[in-house]
Amino acid sequence: MTAVTEAPQVEAKPARARRVKDPQNSFRASRTPAYVAVGIITLIWVIPALGILISSFRDPQAIRATGWWTVFDELFDAGTWTLQNYETVLRGEGFANAFVNSLAVTIPSVVIPITVAAFAAYAFAWMNFPGRTALFALVVGLIVVPLQMALIPILRIYVDLGVTGSFPGLWLAHTGFGLPLAVYLLRNYMGSLPSSIIESAEVDGADHFKIFTRLILPLSTPVLAAFATLQFLWVWNDYLVALVFLGVAAPQNNVLTVELAGLAGQFGEGAVSLLPAAAFVSMVLPLVVFFLLQRYFVRGLTAGAVKG
Repeated sequence: MTAVTEAPQVEAKPARARRVKDPQNSFRASRTPAYVAVGIITLIWVIPALGILISSFRDPQAIRATGWWTVFDELFDAGTWTLQNYETVLRGEGFANAFVNSLAVTIPSVVIPITVAAFAAYAFAWMNFPGRTALFALVVGLIVVPLQMALIPILRIYVDLGVTGSFPGLWLAHTGFGLPLAVYLLRNYMGSLPSSIIESAEVDGADHFKIFTRLILPLSTPVLAAFATLQFLWVWNDYLVALVFLGVAAPQNNVLTVELAGLAGQFGEGAVSLLPAAAFVSMVLPLVVFFLLQRYFVRGLTAGAVKG
């Protein structure tokens, strides 16, 4: 008998472990440049605002003598800070009246263009009529027209009609300047809504008014809130349009921006500390509006950019 020799056993080498890339880590790494860019932009915006905020709590003499960044050496010194600037601003009769005037100008200047633009946007999106495309292109083209070109012609019309220096004239001006962008944003959003909703409502016998009020408007809340935020901030911070159409002949009609500009001439060198305080008082309401509507802001601006 021949002996059967066993084959030598070869020790198996462990398989080389494959490197599996974590998609989550790759995603985070790809977004790092974006985070860095956002951080830099935030610093560019925050640092000047921080300087104005600190200056609003300092004496005029200290503001002229040293920079605002020097307060960090005496951060907990009570003598470094003062509330006199805010007391002077808030107790001023003209500033309180200007705050009310700004509300009286801003609220109608937001409501009127949104109302008109919503009806127009629905017509452009879901109604067929002759010249719809050409008319919408004309409205979009008005967005790029500088409003400064229209100030003098509109002012001449206002003089002939006798509405200069009045709030209704300013409402109409802000409405006209804000309508093109409002129609563009709302039409893109309403046009991206599913057509099956409109068709189902039409089958049930709903007319255009019922479809608009009961379906389109509730679904268009994000874009309505986004434009309301933009329009509110633009009208509230506007100086040029208010100065042209309201003027400065009647101080009781001054809005906040005009009143802020007048502080420099009214208080002279003392305005170096009053202007930062007045600016932050005027910022309170826009900040509240923005933070209340911020969840709709990005959704409303990006809605309708891609259909599907």
